[in-house]
Amino acid sequence: MTATANTANAYLRTKVLTASPEELRLMLLDGAIKFLRQGRDGLERKDHEASYDGFSKCRNILLELMNSVRPDIAPELCSRVTGLYTFMYTRLVEAGFERDLAKADKVLEMLEFERETWVLAMRKAAEERQSPGAAAPAEPSRPNAPLCVQG
Repeated sequence: MTATANTANAYLRTKVLTASPEELRLMLLDGAIKFLRQGRDGLERKDHEASYDGFSKCRNILLELMNSVRPDIAPELCSRVTGLYTFMYTRLVEAGFERDLAKADKVLEMLEFERETWVLAMRKAAEERQSPGAAAPAEPSRPNAPLCVQG
């Protein structure tokens, strides 16, 4: 491994270890989008190895996002979120097997929308934490934990 790669890995490790639960979820969404784009581009170029690699990494991140849902907090909301990730996962598997750019594009569109929504939710939560008289957090030991997502 090169010195540059070691430095990048150390930076990423530090970033992950110091991130809040909200930031970790955003990093997962960013990674899923990045890898799906790589897989989609590989599919378009008929580079099956790049396509498989990108789609596989995106699927793994989607599984992680599904496993991070905490149904004990808001069962109905978590059920919907899990259903959304399951749909994206299934569609991504189909896109890879069928070599279907349209299905990959749909998942990419959904992930980008999910990311935008999450950024807005993070901003709103930050504003609420900063406003005077804000309600006490539901979990005092984890005040930054977002609804329905494990840290």
